[in-house]
Amino acid sequence: MAFKPFRPKPPGNRPPGGPRPGGGGPGGPRPFNRGPRAPEHNINSFIRANEVRLVGDNLAEISEIAGQTVETGVYSTSKLQKWAEEMGLDVVEISPNADPPVVRIVDYNKFLYQKKKREKELKANTSKVELKEIRFGPETGDHDFDFKVRHAKNFLAEGNKVKAYVQFRGRAIVFKDRGELLLLRFLKELEEYGTAEQLPRMEGKRMNVILTPKKTTAKKKEAE
Repeated sequence: MAFKPFRPKPPGNRPPGGPRPGGGGPGGPRPFNRGPRAPEHNINSFIRANEVRLVGDNLAEISEIAGQTVETGVYSTSKLQKWAEEMGLDVVEISPNADPPVVRIVDYNKFLYQKKKREKELKANTSKVELKEIRFGPETGDHDFDFKVRHAKNFLAEGNKVKAYVQFRGRAIVFKDRGELLLLRFLKELEEYGTAEQLPRMEGKRMNVILTPKKTTAKKKEAE
């Protein structure tokens, strides 16, 4: 079967050559025109204040272009714009609500890149803390205990909280003392990795304790 190209149908009730209904003809509404995206900060000629406070770590370079010693302080906006233009840089308003507004003379594209990079790093460092659970029985043996302690060390080193609990079933509830001793031993093994939020306590048929990671341990894990 031969391929037929798509041809839109002409809108109804429109005379040949006439304006589109509700379109951009004479007297009709103009179609929406998405102009260039406004910059995230006020820069260069978008800065409205006549005077601004200049800051930055490149004042020595600005001094060479200006032919005078430039220090942190208040300058006319037009003068800074002239210096920035000669350096091939931009005047960027970083604190618009200050009096006068605070600016820097920088490459705006590089400034935005570094800002987004810092925000990304901050977001990565602010990772979500999870609560990891470790279950014991009142008759947990040494091998199983040591295995679970190693897991708890890894969880705490990664910056997570650990909730350890002893589950009592049926008549095992009479061995609460064993459960408490087991959890206290567990806390002792992890004292270099985490801090207990409270001593072991009963909740229903469970005795539990929650450990919060120590900051030094989390930092050591990141360094590795």
